[in-house]
Amino acid sequence: MSDEPSIEYSPSAITGAYGPVGRALLQLSKLAAIGGGLIFVALVCMSIVSIVGRKLFAFSLTGDVEVLQMGAAFASASFFAYCHMIHGDVKVDFFTAHMAPRKVALLDAFGSLTIGLFGALIAWRTAVGAASLKEVHETSAMLGWPVWVAQALMVPGFVLLSVAGFYMCGHLLRLASGKFK
Repeated sequence: MSDEPSIEYSPSAITGAYGPVGRALLQLSKLAAIGGGLIFVALVCMSIVSIVGRKLFAFSLTGDVEVLQMGAAFASASFFAYCHMIHGDVKVDFFTAHMAPRKVALLDAFGSLTIGLFGALIAWRTAVGAASLKEVHETSAMLGWPVWVAQALMVPGFVLLSVAGFYMCGHLLRLASGKFK
C-alpha cells in the first residue's frame, strides 16, 4: 500500500486542488460573470422602465430592443468560463456514474480540451465577424450604434472560456495521474 494521499474526485475537490494559476483564473472568471450579471440587471431595469413607460405613460426608450440584444450577447459570453471552472456545465453521467474516478477524470479532461478548442474557435470567428462589421460600418437601426463594438465585446469572454477549458484539461489530467478515493 502506498503512503500517498488519495484524492476524491468531486467538483469541490477539483476546485480545491487548483494551483495559483487556477485560483487566479477562477477569480478572473468570477469577476467576468459578476460583470455579466450586473449588465443583465441593468438590462432588466431598462426593459421594465420601457415596458411600464409604454403601457402607462405612452413613453418608451428608443432602441431598447437593440440595447437589450447587444448587451445580452456580451453579458452571456461572460458566464461560460466561470461555469466551466466550477464544473457547472451540463454533464450526462449516465454512462460514467459507475466508472473509476480516474477514467471519469480523463473523460472530463477530454471534454475540457474540447471546450478550450471550441472557445478558441468562437473567439476567433467572433473577432473576425466584428472586424467585418467594422469594415462595412454597420450600425443599429434605431440608435445608429456601431454593431461591431457589441460583437467585439464578446471576444474576451470566449477567450476566457478557451483558457479555462485548456487549464481544466491540464488540471484534470494531473488529477487523473494521481490517486483517487
